[in-house]
Amino acid sequence: MTTAVQPVTFLRRLTASVTEHGPLCVGIDPHPALLEAWGAGPGTGADASGLERFGRTVVEAAAGRVAVIKPQVALFEAHGSAGFAALERVLADARAAGLLVIADAKRGDIGSTNDGYAAAWLTPGSPLEADALTVSPYLGVGALEGAFAAAERAGKALFVLAATSNPEARTLQQARVGDGRTVAATVADAVAARNIASGAGHGVVIGATVDRADYGLVTDASTLRAATPVLAPGFGAQGASLTSLRTLFPGDALVLASASRSILQAGPDGLVAAIDAAGAALSR
Repeated sequence: MTTAVQPVTFLRRLTASVTEHGPLCVGIDPHPALLEAWGAGPGTGADASGLERFGRTVVEAAAGRVAVIKPQVALFEAHGSAGFAALERVLADARAAGLLVIADAKRGDIGSTNDGYAAAWLTPGSPLEADALTVSPYLGVGALEGAFAAAERAGKALFVLAATSNPEARTLQQARVGDGRTVAATVADAVAARNIASGAGHGVVIGATVDRADYGLVTDASTLRAATPVLAPGFGAQGASLTSLRTLFPGDALVLASASRSILQAGPDGLVAAIDAAGAALSR
């Protein structure tokens, strides 16, 4: 009788990558203004090949320097089928380079629809295969069950939105439920419980610019330390300083500091230096 080989967990792969390269996560965000500045935007006469060149250039610069890249799916999707084709090639380059990829797609729906998202983004061999996927829990964390399970079968993970930096989210995420916890805390606790059961390394998204106390997310041993990685957007152009990572997240075992525009604005010729500078800031 043959025993099925279990995949290496995302947590184990992420931990190894961060140990080797540090906690920087480089966002691949092809904003129209950046595409123009790179000579790859609408005003320059370039087509979707410029979008692809943008993404693949970032991957080339990040390879061997950072733990994780995070393509912003919406900005590829804006270019229609050509944008998705470009993203597929960016993801293929990242896999070939050994980079871990978090697809920043923020998917979230009812169970059967979430299963479709999981099949697209978390199935080995899929054209859009990534190592992790950002998801929204605001149709209920339980609605993500199929996506959690699909990720675990493949040695992948979900990063679940808990406390985001956009002000429109405060009313919902800071609201209190019957036991007195905030909505954000119930999300983080649910992800932590899933990790305790599975060891998978599913993460939570907590903006680097939010006051965690306001969201009920002051770290303690029963919540975010339970082998739960934190994806922290908001460094660089959004205001948080990379040198403040451990001040902002003093008790969390594994935090990914996500920066995009502050690095990408260096342009294709300055990317390597910008990535190295960001990594050095995090190490201080």
